[in-house]
Amino acid sequence: MERWEGRRSVVNADHSVRGDAVADTKAGAGLTRVLLWIVVAVLAVRQVAVVLRQPPEERLLDLETWIGENGVLHLTGSLYGSGRFTGTPFAGLVLKPLTATAQQTLGVAWTFGSLLLVVALGLVAAKALPGPVGRRTALLAAPVAISLVMLSLPVRNALHLGQTSILPVLLVLLAWFVVRDHRAAGVLVGIAAAFQPVLLLFAALLWLTGRRQASVSAGATFALATAIAWAAGPKDSWTYWVHHLAGAGLGERPDSLANQSLHGALLRLGLEGPLEIALFLVLAAAVVFFGLRRAVRYAQDGQLLLAVAVTGCVVVAVSPTAWQHQLLWVLLAVVGKVGKRASDRLVWPSVVVLAVTLPGTMLLPNIEPLFPVRDNILLLTALGAACLAPFLPRTSPYWQHPVPTDYAKPVAARWRRVPLLPFWRRVFTRPNLLLELLLIRVVYDAYAQVRLAARAGRPLAEEHGRQIHAIEQWLHIDIEHWVNHAVVKIDWLREFFDYYYSTFHFIVPLAILGVLYVRRPADYRWVRSSIGFATLLALVGFWLYPLAPPRLMPGLGFIDTVHGVQDFAKPDYGTLTTVTNQYAAMPSLHFGWSLWCGVVIVMLAPKLWMKALGLLHPLFTIAAIVATANHWVLDAAGGALVVAMGFGLTYVLSGPRKLVTEETGAAAEPVEPRPAEPPAEPEAVPAGKAAGTA
Repeated sequence: MERWEGRRSVVNADHSVRGDAVADTKAGAGLTRVLLWIVVAVLAVRQVAVVLRQPPEERLLDLETWIGENGVLHLTGSLYGSGRFTGTPFAGLVLKPLTATAQQTLGVAWTFGSLLLVVALGLVAAKALPGPVGRRTALLAAPVAISLVMLSLPVRNALHLGQTSILPVLLVLLAWFVVRDHRAAGVLVGIAAAFQPVLLLFAALLWLTGRRQASVSAGATFALATAIAWAAGPKDSWTYWVHHLAGAGLGERPDSLANQSLHGALLRLGLEGPLEIALFLVLAAAVVFFGLRRAVRYAQDGQLLLAVAVTGCVVVAVSPTAWQHQLLWVLLAVVGKVGKRASDRLVWPSVVVLAVTLPGTMLLPNIEPLFPVRDNILLLTALGAACLAPFLPRTSPYWQHPVPTDYAKPVAARWRRVPLLPFWRRVFTRPNLLLELLLIRVVYDAYAQVRLAARAGRPLAEEHGRQIHAIEQWLHIDIEHWVNHAVVKIDWLREFFDYYYSTFHFIVPLAILGVLYVRRPADYRWVRSSIGFATLLALVGFWLYPLAPPRLMPGLGFIDTVHGVQDFAKPDYGTLTTVTNQYAAMPSLHFGWSLWCGVVIVMLAPKLWMKALGLLHPLFTIAAIVATANHWVLDAAGGALVVAMGFGLTYVLSGPRKLVTEETGAAAEPVEPRPAEPPAEPEAVPAGKAAGTA
């Protein structure tokens, strides 16, 4: 009896622990959801403020062009006479009554109405996720979807211009996932196509997926809307449909970067005339064939939202003009799952989100061979979603249970009062290369933007320069002037330090990261985090303590060996300040990154001569930054401090560099991923409810 009571108490205790864990999980998910909805509210307020704070002549540009006091819709002649109206005759007919509205009132109402459309679009997309959907995903999907839509370039562009491009996307989503009656769904698709004719491809998708009544209804609605517009404005309809071939050529130049269609890309490559038109028609037909074929397959697999997204990406590619505000379809492709391994699952959504929320200049460096990719990044993403991305079917064993990631067993930090982050788990295998390159590029560009934005007035920076110089004189380490003039007198030494300063700053850290990525992936993650923390801390220094380097200090006689003689009569010091912050000297990341390189090489290099060679890099770097008059000695001390803090933060948050495996207790080494083991089924939302009613 006592044994039974003991067992029962153990079982009750176990259930109590599990119940507490479940309660904590639900509470955590609820708190996260509240925070995400707060983020949504903040983004909405910010978007409204960005639009309404602009002068009237700089906000809602397209809307003002159409229905303003001197807008196209006020004119008695053709809608397309000035070339400023790019919509269909039906769109002009719908917008015409708005010309009697007060301009300021309409601007506010239009902005808030567009935001409501964004919220509705995000809610519908979240409900349309292919099932089964875990409860946590179901709770967080709506605020995440709305936030991503608000942050996307198409929506920001549409809000700024006062465009109607959000409405057709919402109409299509409502037709597929909300409206149950097939005829009514077809009517919504037909109205959307009346605003943007290429959206008739969704009528084709309806037909191919067995919803033929809806498809016929869509075609009939489109024909009726077009006929009404033709009866109301026959000349405008003739101009749009015949003279301009369904709107092709209206608005901006079709070869501008804003046109992210195949037609625009071919024009940017230098093709024109009959050859370009023929090639465009052939490529468009191929994209339509393969894209719709894939969309039908995903619809039959139960991934209706992915099918709609793929069709929308086809629309983007084959439209004669696909302006940035019309590219929201690309973001919907984020729902597709690509990759059998859990570590690869973030690659595709990261590519889509980055491409749709950031300009191409932030994703790819300013290298001429990459210009065709950078200039067409949204088109390439759309083509990838439509024809190339290997999205997993729901029948795949990896859909719910991807190959798991191997984690190292954590070692407790020495400071017990500072716990390790519970979600910062060390991984044996190397991260996905594409995702890593995107991360490095975006982080560096953000670093460059913040560094450039951390400007200060010239007097304050020079005052800080005098403070640093005085401290060095007191410490008797003010050797910059002597070293600078000594090096200037020796031509070969001056050229060596100029070249070293300009070249090795990026090459050596990137080379070390590349070698560690290939040879020692577990160490790669650790050292990458340390240099990332050091760089972020340096940004704080640039912001809080703007400092003029020796070469920009008037009256001290320093010679700028790298940039040439500076004109101190001009506060901007020439054109240099247009590309970099001249007062971001404290701390010196030139020395900080070189010291990081030296420490990493000493820690990880297998040979003694490699360790010795690694120590030479920070020594040469500190000599170069002082000899070229680009930094004070104390700047190097600041660089060393942020690197030390970077290593310290990495240790505090993730533990020691050397971790041990779960099974053997040996030092962590790269291992192959284990096969997937199907875990217990998560609590799920029914597939029919998650996928919509289509």
